[in-house]
Amino acid sequence: MQDYQRPPTLHRYGPCSELEQALKTGQFRLIPSGSFLTVSFSKVWDKKLFDVLAPADCCLVIHNTEEFGERLHRAVQRSLPNWAGIDGPVEYGVRSRLGSAFTKSGEQAQEQEWQFAWRSMSPNASLNPVTVRIGSLEQFAELRDRESHLV
Repeated sequence: MQDYQRPPTLHRYGPCSELEQALKTGQFRLIPSGSFLTVSFSKVWDKKLFDVLAPADCCLVIHNTEEFGERLHRAVQRSLPNWAGIDGPVEYGVRSRLGSAFTKSGEQAQEQEWQFAWRSMSPNASLNPVTVRIGSLEQFAELRDRESHLV
């Protein structure tokens, strides 16, 4: 399988109050999608995504994606020890080699997502949203508004 290189920056568009928590405490909510728990980011800065991902009024920009990804995987491993995690690009309009969790319709292609996903190793695990905290991201992330000013 191809080894995916994380993009140099990741962008999470959302409500400022939610993203302030992400910046200060590294709090992220994993949501059920198919048989996975996922959290998605965009690989791009694009003002149009504030509207596409409404009610977004803020963007968390992560500059050290390697450190971020490793910390996120470790935190989920601590919270969900019997789950396996992977991250990679979402494919639009074609089936991703990473499977259905990384496959979306062509209409969503403007989001240019990079997704983190975890699947339970237990056959009957319940899929409920899970909140994890990975610690402050302030060393390598920032909040920006639509006009790309620091918040």
